Amino acid sequence: MSPANLLEAPLDDLLAAARERRRGDGLVTYSPKVFVPLTMLCRDVCGYCTFARPPRRGERAYLTEEEALVIARAGAAAGCTEALFTLGDKPEHRYKVAREELRELGCATTIEYLARVAQLVLDEMGLLPHLNPGVMTRAELELLRPVSASMGIMLETTAARLAERGGPHWASPDKLPERRLETIELAGELRIPFTSGILIGIGETRAERLEALEALAELHRRHGHLQEVIVQNFRAKPGTRMAGHPEPSLDDHLWTIAAARLLLPEDVSVQAPPNLAYGDFPRLLDAGIDDWGGVSPVTIDHVNPEAPWPECDRLAEATRSRGLELAARLPVYPSFLDSDWLAPQVLTQALRSSDSLGLAREDGWHPGEAGAVPFAVARDVLPLDTAAELGEEELVRLFRARGEERQRVFAAADRLRREVCGDEVTYVVTRNIQYTNVCYFRCGFCAFSKGKLAANLRGAPYLVPLAEIVRRCREAWARGATEVCLQGGIHPAFTGDYYAEVVAAIRAELPELHIHAFSALELWQGAATLGVPLENYLERLRGLGLGSLPGTAAEILDDEVRALICPDKVSTAQWLVVHEAAHRVGLHSNVTIMFGHVESPRPWARHLLSAREQQQRSGGFTELVPLPFVHMEAPIWLKGKARSGPTFGETLLLHAVARLALHPHITNIQASWVKLGPAGVAAALAAGVNDLGGTLMNESISRSAGSEHGQEMSPEEMEALIRASDRIPRQRTTLYENVPAERRAASFGAPPLAEPLNPHVRDARLQAPPRLVRPGLLAGAANRR
Repeated sequence: MSPANLLEAPLDDLLAAARERRRGDGLVTYSPKVFVPLTMLCRDVCGYCTFARPPRRGERAYLTEEEALVIARAGAAAGCTEALFTLGDKPEHRYKVAREELRELGCATTIEYLARVAQLVLDEMGLLPHLNPGVMTRAELELLRPVSASMGIMLETTAARLAERGGPHWASPDKLPERRLETIELAGELRIPFTSGILIGIGETRAERLEALEALAELHRRHGHLQEVIVQNFRAKPGTRMAGHPEPSLDDHLWTIAAARLLLPEDVSVQAPPNLAYGDFPRLLDAGIDDWGGVSPVTIDHVNPEAPWPECDRLAEATRSRGLELAARLPVYPSFLDSDWLAPQVLTQALRSSDSLGLAREDGWHPGEAGAVPFAVARDVLPLDTAAELGEEELVRLFRARGEERQRVFAAADRLRREVCGDEVTYVVTRNIQYTNVCYFRCGFCAFSKGKLAANLRGAPYLVPLAEIVRRCREAWARGATEVCLQGGIHPAFTGDYYAEVVAAIRAELPELHIHAFSALELWQGAATLGVPLENYLERLRGLGLGSLPGTAAEILDDEVRALICPDKVSTAQWLVVHEAAHRVGLHSNVTIMFGHVESPRPWARHLLSAREQQQRSGGFTELVPLPFVHMEAPIWLKGKARSGPTFGETLLLHAVARLALHPHITNIQASWVKLGPAGVAAALAAGVNDLGGTLMNESISRSAGSEHGQEMSPEEMEALIRASDRIPRQRTTLYENVPAERRAASFGAPPLAEPLNPHVRDARLQAPPRLVRPGLLAGAANRR
C-alpha cells in the first residue's frame, strides 16, 4: 500500500490489512529483560524526557560494576535472558563529573565503560546484552559488537524541524535525524542485529511518520539488519517542557502501527510498548504487532517510570484473546542466530539460551538433569483433529505448538495411544554392553568415545574382552534378562569378523538370550571391511544368532544436520539402506531420533517421514525412540555450537507428534527414562508414549554426556512408575511378545551386579587399517545387496 493510500484508508480497513500481514506463526513475542541504567546523564535535553537528568550532589554518574552485576543477577534469577543497557548520549561531552568518573574507572568514554560492563554481565550472568547508548561512530559500534547480542537507537523522526528552537529536540545534537540514520546505516554495514523505531505525537505529521518508516525500510533492504521497529506513543510527563503537550489518541497510535506493518518488510517485526497503552494494550494486537518488546519482572521502565509493565500472565491472556500465543524471545531474533551476525561468545550464549525456534527457552529443564518438570500434561483437553495423514508442513506446525494448542496435540496423541495400545506400558529386561569407547569418528554430540579425535572427556579408553562380554550376558540372564543390547565405538582395528565373533560367542553360551546389537554404522563398516555385500553380511550375522538391530546412528535423518553434527558418519540414505537390508533378511530394528542440538522442527518432520516411508516399504521397525540431547559434556556444546538440549515442551511434543505421524505404521513410541527421569517419563506417558525401553543394568553413553538418572531401573521401580500413572505394566521381549513366567520371576529381586571389567586400551591408535574405508566411499559395498 502506498503512503498516499495509507493516509486516506479507513482505519478499520488498515487494521485488517495489517493483521493479515502479521507474522504467520501465531506467536507474539516479548523479551524477558532486566533494565540496567548505566548512567542517567545525557548531553541532550529532549523536551519529553524524564530519564536523563543533570548530576546530583553525592550521587555517582555511573553505576559501578558491582551495582550493574547486582541488577543483572536479580534478572538472571527471575529468568531474564536480556540485559538492556539504556543510557544517555555521551554525557562526558557535557558534564565534568562524567569525565572525572570515567577517568577514575580507567575509561576515556562512556562507550568504553559500557563495553566493559556488558562484557562482565555476559561473562558472569550469561545474560545477553542489548545496548542503547545513542548515536555511535563506526569505531564505537565495532567496540561494542563483540559484547552485544543486539543494539538499538530510536530514529524517532526524520522531521529535522523538530530540532529547531522550541521543538522537542532543540539543543539535542544527537537527535538530528541524519546522525541517527548514519548510526543505523553503520550498524547494517557491520552486520549488527538492530532495533529502531519512531516516536509519535511529538509534533510530527502522519506523512512525516511514513517518511521515517520508509527510511527504516530502505536501510533494512540494503543491509537486512533491522530485527524490529518500535512504534512508541508520546506520553506527557510532569516536569518536562512538553508536560502540557497533547498525547496521540489510541486510534492514532493504531493507525501508525498498522502503517508500519504495511510499509516495512515482512521480516521486520513491529513492536509497541504495552505499558504505554495502559489498560488498552490488548488493542495494539488489532493493528498487527507481533512483538511486545522487553518486559521486566524485576526492574521498572526507567524511561517511563510512571507506566509499569503488565505482568506476563496479563500479556499472555491478552494475546490469547486474539487467537495468538505469547512466546519469550531473546534480544537477538532467530534469523540472526549465526556467526555472520554474532561474535563467538555471544553466539555461544545465545544458542545455549535458545530453543528449536531460536526463541528463548521456556524453562530451565534439561534432559539428563534431576529435578521437577516445568508443567503437567493437562487432562480433559479437546484433542486436536489429526485424522488425515500428516505431511511435512503439518508436522512442522505441530512441532511449533504452544499453550493450549500444544496441550491439544498431547491429548490427540494420548487418545490415539489408548485406541492402539490400550493402557499397557511395556518394558524389557535388558543389559546394555558398550564394548569399547575407542572410536575414530568425530560425532560432535558424543561424550562417550575416546581417542585422538575425541575431546578430553570423562574416563579412559577401554576395550572389553570377549570373555567379559559373555560373562556380563550370563549375569544378565541370571537376573531375568531376555535381551542384551551391544554397541560401541568404531575401533580402528575392528573388522566385520569382530561383530560376528561377539554374536557367535554369546549365542553359544546363551542360546535363548535375544541379541539386539550393532548400529547401522557398525554394520556398514563391518560389511565394507570384509568387502562383502551388506545383505550377505547381515544374513551371516543372523545365522550366527543376531536377533535385531538398535536404531542408533540415525541421529537426525537429514543430511544438512548430519553435516554439522556427524559429518563423517553414514548418510541418511546409508542408514536407511542398512535397515531396509536388515528387514529383508528377517531382522527387526527400531528408529531413534536424537534431537535438541543444532536442528529445527523441519528436520524432525523429515526424520519422521523418512521412518514412516521406510516402514511402509519394509515393515521391520518395532518402535520409535526419541533421545533428547544431553548437552552437559557433549563436545559440540562445550565448543559453543549447540543448544542446551530440547526444552521440556519440545521433548513431549516429539513423542506426541511421532505418535500421530507414524500411525498406523509404527505403533510403539518409547520414552527414555535415562534422559527424561521419572517425572519426565510420567508426563510422556500422558503424551502418546506406551513403552519405557529397557532396564539397562549398565548405561554409559548418556552418563558420559552428564545424565544424572542412573544406570539401571529395576523391574520393581519400572512397574511402580507405570502404576503411578494409572497404567498397566507389561514386561515384554524385544519383539513385544510376553516373556516366559520363569524370566519374569527371575527379574524381580535380582542380586547386585558384579563390578564390570573395562580394561584400559594402552595403544588405541586411530590410524585406519588397510581395509577400513570411510562411509562416503562405501556406496559400492552397500549397493552389492
